[in-house]
Amino acid sequence: MKVSVLQENLAHGLNIVSRAVSPRSTLPVLANVLVATDEGRLRLSTTNLELGITCWIGAKIEDEGSTTVPARTFTDLVSTLANDRVDMALNVRTQTLNVRCGTSNTDIKCIDAQEFPPMPVPDLENGIPINVTDLKEMIQQVVFAASTDEARPVLTGVLFTVQGNKVSLSAADGFRLSIRKAELSSPVARPFSAIIPARALSELARIAADGDQTLTMTMPAGRGQVIFRMKDVELASQLIEGSFPDLEQVIPRSYRTRTVLSTSQFLKACKQAEIFAREGSHIARINVTPGGELQPGSVDISGQSEETGYNQTQVDASIEGPAILIAFNVRFLREVLDVVKTPNVALETTADTSPGVIRPVGEESFLHVIMPMHLGS
Repeated sequence: MKVSVLQENLAHGLNIVSRAVSPRSTLPVLANVLVATDEGRLRLSTTNLELGITCWIGAKIEDEGSTTVPARTFTDLVSTLANDRVDMALNVRTQTLNVRCGTSNTDIKCIDAQEFPPMPVPDLENGIPINVTDLKEMIQQVVFAASTDEARPVLTGVLFTVQGNKVSLSAADGFRLSIRKAELSSPVARPFSAIIPARALSELARIAADGDQTLTMTMPAGRGQVIFRMKDVELASQLIEGSFPDLEQVIPRSYRTRTVLSTSQFLKACKQAEIFAREGSHIARINVTPGGELQPGSVDISGQSEETGYNQTQVDASIEGPAILIAFNVRFLREVLDVVKTPNVALETTADTSPGVIRPVGEESFLHVIMPMHLGS
């Protein structure tokens, strides 16, 4: 193998694939990045056997070939090279990669590409086209609600459901749930649902380029995998086996009090309350007080701890229904308000022991349910 690439392109590609490197594995090759010539371009691939990421970058190829290079060593080296042309040549017999750039000359000991696990090949013709920007927003609005507790593996994933031209993503951790729906540009032939690891979707949102691009989602039959293919990047992930809980049963069908307030003001108040509540039990008290005939209603958001003190912020609100004092985990509140895109947000409540529902005002495609915390005496 003998190739030349630009340092900035190589650094960018390594940054994309590095997150799927396995840091602790009994297979040494999983700590490496596959570097291979591929139809006039250079292909970089990494996998930890659950998640695999591939990136193609432009290259001048003199001799075809492939090898696997220690990912951390290679990434650290390339990041320090001059912004210039990088020439790479592989000694196949010794599996040593010579890397030259400017005045820098490096030999890196590699592992034969034959030992690298084969990456799945997507069937793009039968894939589902999805707008990248839309999918990134959908992922960001649900993935934070997935559980990190490996004791219930299905809850560490996101339920990805497609039926007709409707797609929905759902995540829950037992204390909150997020559901985001959207429409596809064209209906799918067969409906399906799969549980995709939240981490894989987070990585997809991270590496997907901004702009009006389309990605293709495919699920190879019988492989228990999902593959997302973009222009120069591909992400493959194992699916989580099991049945996802029926989240529709958890969503309250009615409310007694509906509170509409500024998303940014509510978020700022929660951030201030969290400074104090995080030292205690993460409780934010939400005191909803309807206004009079000419007066707006108000919401007091407060957090406190024995060690650090107390904070309360009042936000004007439009309130339908009776007053209510309810408590939520302040971090959960902040995380959902962080992903609400509309200027105003609605909080729907029934009682201080019943779940609250958060909806962006004027946006029907997203809802979040959050369980209340015990207020105590």
